[in-house]
Amino acid sequence: MSGNDWKARLGTVYSTDPDFEYTTAAAPEQETLAPARQRLRVALDRRNRGGKQVTVVADFVGSEEDLKELCRFLKQKCGVGGSAKEGEIIIQGDFRDKIVGILTDAGYKARKI
Repeated sequence: MSGNDWKARLGTVYSTDPDFEYTTAAAPEQETLAPARQRLRVALDRRNRGGKQVTVVADFVGSEEDLKELCRFLKQKCGVGGSAKEGEIIIQGDFRDKIVGILTDAGYKARKI
């Protein structure tokens, strides 16, 4: 029933037909580009984090599952925590140089900004 959220149906006209079944259009999952075609940006961020530094890897093009796999790989190589959501990977601490090196060795086009 989690897909039956009433907020997603605001502004919808309902049918009185007893056989009518409401369906929502699912967004197609984006295809993951090859590592050589990815253009990742690696930056340091301190905003809204209580003064803590985090390294942000942005502009990943692909599925959420592949993003989480890349995040797991980077966290393991750096030995720190982090998360992946909304096309960004957040790694705790200032690891810009190390992450750019890891990504270029893995075949990604990464640059530090």
